[in-house]
Amino acid sequence: MLYWMHREHRCRDNWALIHALEEAARCGVSCAVAYGLAPAFLGACIRQFGFLLGGLERTAAELATVGVPFILVRQSPDEAIPELARSVGASLIVTDFDPLRLKRQWIQAVCDAAPCAVVEVDSRNVVPCRVASDKREYAARTIRPKIHRLLDEYLDDFPAVPPLVAPWRWQVPPVDWEMLRAGLGVDRTVPEVSVPFGPEAGEDAARAMLVSHLSERMPLYEQRNDPNAPAVSGLSPYLHFGMISAQRVVLETLARRGGKGLAVPAEARESFLEELVVRRELSDNFCLHTPEYDGWNAFPDWAQRTLDKHRADNRDYLYSLETLESGDTHDPLWNAAQKEMRLTGYMHGYLRMYWAKKILEWSASPEEAMRHAVYLNDRYFIDGRDSNGYTGVAWSMGGVHDRPWQERPVFGTIRYMNYAGARRKFDVNLYAARMEALESRMRDAGAV
Repeated sequence: MLYWMHREHRCRDNWALIHALEEAARCGVSCAVAYGLAPAFLGACIRQFGFLLGGLERTAAELATVGVPFILVRQSPDEAIPELARSVGASLIVTDFDPLRLKRQWIQAVCDAAPCAVVEVDSRNVVPCRVASDKREYAARTIRPKIHRLLDEYLDDFPAVPPLVAPWRWQVPPVDWEMLRAGLGVDRTVPEVSVPFGPEAGEDAARAMLVSHLSERMPLYEQRNDPNAPAVSGLSPYLHFGMISAQRVVLETLARRGGKGLAVPAEARESFLEELVVRRELSDNFCLHTPEYDGWNAFPDWAQRTLDKHRADNRDYLYSLETLESGDTHDPLWNAAQKEMRLTGYMHGYLRMYWAKKILEWSASPEEAMRHAVYLNDRYFIDGRDSNGYTGVAWSMGGVHDRPWQERPVFGTIRYMNYAGARRKFDVNLYAARMEALESRMRDAGAV
């Protein structure tokens, strides 16, 4: 049997891996983890590929400790996985759930070409996406009760990784990770982000980030909308690459309800779980049921109507993609946020909303704004090409999962954000100064 890994890059707390090994034990056969490394993936650069490979190397080592072979093939998985399955006479392929278009195409191609059954396991969501709802949900308020009703059923702790009951009889080619990284034919103009300026890849680093969040940052979570406050989890790149299970994060967070030195404020805990479970799972729901999730057609009818009505409105500023990419606008807060994105592959959640809404305001059309935002999102963010990111852009620009607000030029009744509002929420000058200092430190360290 084969577990085709492509979204959940981890050995621990992985329902798909557990299912594959349990089925192998039931049938008395062996099992291996297979990975098809595509030569390109939705505009990803060495920044994202490097982080992925760093995590995969550690996961391969973790799998080796429990005796599970890891087979990496430098070929698009829609071709590599059926070929591998035929060569070993596989009786079952287990794989990860993913709502993105390209991944759906891969999965369908593997189903069509594989010599055996293919089973998809949702290890990303606590409540599996297809179980939570069979339609596109209108807003968080419509999916929340559906998820909450099922949490007790699905929020089980993970068993240990089952042992292999039969040895793997085929050759497992060794992976030269340094040579693999050096030989990637991907865009290298957006560099990797080295520690301490960016996250360290892998399951152990993800676990360490969770532990530090629960003990240090979670008590400050009510300040999460202030980009200057050390209040956010730092888990986004790990959740995106599947280096940690959201279900594990939920279990550990709920365990902090009590205990000496471990308790966190109930309001902070509930707010964090709302973002981690309801909002993230709403994003997967949106992308699964909206194949054009990264374009104009994803916007609800009311948003399309109001944006159409204001197409001819005067724009005080119009910026090209090149100007946006270089962060050379009239807005010092937006420029600072873009600088953080370029330097570190990260941007605070509140600023991601502001960032996207300003691109809408400064673009000739909503369609152009979406193209530019998605391009920058996928090119620079470590956690780009994610349902959460695409949904966030669609929320900011097209009212997805939102409602009409006061009508304004350009935006129509799309929710509006501006510089003055940001200044009322946090110290904008401090944030901009921090980004200037960060750039200076990274330059001194040779990291830019």
